Amino acid sequence: MNEALLRSLTPSVLGILVRRGADFAAAEDAVQDALVEAVRVWPADPPRDAKGWLVTAAWRKFLDATRADTARRRREDLVDEQPATGPAPTVDDTLQLYFLCAHPSLTPSSAVALTLRAVGGLTTRQIAQAYLVPEATMAQRISRAKRTVSGVRFDQPGDVATVLRVLYLVFNEGYSGDVDLAAEAIRLTRQLAAAIEHPEVAGLLALMLLHHARRAARTAPDGSLVPLAEQDRARWDTKSIAEGVGILQAALARDRLGEFQAQAAIAALHADAPTSAETDWVQIVEWYDELARLTDSPVVRLNRAVAVGQADGPRAGLAALAALDDSLPRHAAVAAYLHERDGDLATAARLYAEAAHKAPNLAERDHLTRQAARLNARRDR
Repeated sequence: MNEALLRSLTPSVLGILVRRGADFAAAEDAVQDALVEAVRVWPADPPRDAKGWLVTAAWRKFLDATRADTARRRREDLVDEQPATGPAPTVDDTLQLYFLCAHPSLTPSSAVALTLRAVGGLTTRQIAQAYLVPEATMAQRISRAKRTVSGVRFDQPGDVATVLRVLYLVFNEGYSGDVDLAAEAIRLTRQLAAAIEHPEVAGLLALMLLHHARRAARTAPDGSLVPLAEQDRARWDTKSIAEGVGILQAALARDRLGEFQAQAAIAALHADAPTSAETDWVQIVEWYDELARLTDSPVVRLNRAVAVGQADGPRAGLAALAALDDSLPRHAAVAAYLHERDGDLATAARLYAEAAHKAPNLAERDHLTRQAARLNARRDR
């Protein structure tokens, strides 16, 4: 195998695909897939025209990916914005593809990244943001995963934990990101819950339902974000909340606590409060302590700082926040909120503006910018 030849041909093959109408990112993925196929096939059957072979293979990969993406989007269009309660609908092959991409030959993080890119439809940038790593790093990870599985048989499906992680990240991107995949993630998680008895599958389904129940209240008529404390709780979907709480209670009764059950318990406490002021923040802090023990996640500890600020006062929240790396996503937004509650409007306004600059999407950026402007207006009175 002449790897130098492959490297030298890559730019021209990529250029041909772009000229044929493929967007650059899709063309790049198709060329990478063709290179993986070449590494597998050429040693036993070298082509006479290496460049022609690569162009043909890459173009076929691009067309296959485009058809798969179109089919996936068609499935999403058929899913109601508010997923139906009750038993899972007829099973299709999407969930099986999730398991196949979570191949035992891959590390869990690589399997998740590959599945999100190949089946979930997320971009490399979106996956990188979910993992808190640079986009170039994630692109390399996905390429390595493709090379790893290029020569293996897809007859050993991955484990449930990896598939759950993928579904969780797909839901998160659909819930708060640029792509509306939340309903699709719920649909697939329902299928998984119907197929296997697993407390964390139930915990994830409960978590999704409880979060998705607030969907209608999360945005104002002009499209701006409405924070949880300001949402009209009459607009929350009580059927989804009741279903989510019931699923969670059954899972917790099995006494095999996992991170998704703990997250769902926090969401259930928010859903149970008639008003923001009546939220049981002390119990929420206790659940965040459990979640931190299970995951040791800095993002969990960031959210815990907010809960501590509500339960014990803003200065206690700021003390909890001080122990965390200020480069964490949304760290500045949390600090701004706590400083505002503590009465330091100048610092809060500055931090809101800083957080807006770092916001991962336009809706969040606009919300944080308005928060900064609101505080600056109050200071100028």
